[in-house]
Amino acid sequence: MEYLSHPDFWIGLVKIIWINIILSGDNAVVIALAARSLPHEQQKKAIMFGSGAAVVLRIVLTVVAAKLLELSFLQIIGGCLLLWIGLQLLTGNEDDEGASKGTGSMMAAIRTILIADLVMSLDNVIAVAAAAQGNMVLLILGLAISIPLVIFGSTLMIKLMERFPVIVILGAGLIGWVGGETIMNDRLLHSYVEANPALHYIAAAAGAALVVGLGLWLQKRGEAKAA
Repeated sequence: MEYLSHPDFWIGLVKIIWINIILSGDNAVVIALAARSLPHEQQKKAIMFGSGAAVVLRIVLTVVAAKLLELSFLQIIGGCLLLWIGLQLLTGNEDDEGASKGTGSMMAAIRTILIADLVMSLDNVIAVAAAAQGNMVLLILGLAISIPLVIFGSTLMIKLMERFPVIVILGAGLIGWVGGETIMNDRLLHSYVEANPALHYIAAAAGAALVVGLGLWLQKRGEAKAA
């Protein structure tokens, strides 16, 4: 417990909390989109379980993130997965019917939160690990403190989405943007992006446009079929 008396420990903790405040915005959007269609009580459970499990996943991921980021195609696959998640969240596809629909939807929401957080955290955990400087207690404590930040952000986003539905479209667009960025961050494409920096932003904008454009089209087609 001697490290508690060292200023470096508290400086590192503040750094990790600050990093998580900055980086938790897109995660809060994903959680809010995944949980918005659930009943109020299930929303709370999905947010709490999803946020808590996502933080545990980040702790595990931090240990292996540096090695994972060296693998070619990993971020391309992750980016495509985010684009698919963005489409699913915007169109609000649900396959479960009947009495088990609520439980199935909550588990689906938690699963979506975990998958999206896993992909979106690949780069983020590098910054957190650097701030922790190998201190696992500091890392775990800092990430645990971030849970209420993400929960508060997600709860606030759900309320805003209920009041301003356009935020759902913007949120899906954000996931598409991150998906495009993730694809271009892959090691395989590093030399191309380095030679043409604009590709990074073009891919991000294309990802956002794809999710929003295709998502709205699928949404309208679904509504037309229902009518």
